[in-house]
Amino acid sequence: MRVTSDFWVSALVRRIFNAGGFAAIGRRGAKEAGAIFILVRSRDGRFRLLGPAAQSSYDEAGPQERRFGLLLEGEDEALLDARLAKEGRFDPDFWLVEIEADDGLIAEVVPITTL
Repeated sequence: MRVTSDFWVSALVRRIFNAGGFAAIGRRGAKEAGAIFILVRSRDGRFRLLGPAAQSSYDEAGPQERRFGLLLEGEDEALLDARLAKEGRFDPDFWLVEIEADDGLIAEVVPITTL
């Protein structure tokens, strides 16, 4: 059984802060099952937008944990804003968590798939 989006996001933010990074909730979605997107910002102005992984990245038993895939990366804030606006039109109940932390910490706390 998966935990609610609200609980998962709260735990993620807490883990990032405890490890010396910074995290903020940029948008609150549906408490129970809102899709979660993670915006990872680096000090050089680049970003990576992670979103829910494709269903093909899970095994036959179904998702036991949340997994994320890379949706967008770069420096173009207009492109990022357009992508988030598109997500908002599709699902107005999504969450956005913004993180500033080193890549090692991100890899440790966010299950990222490369399928």
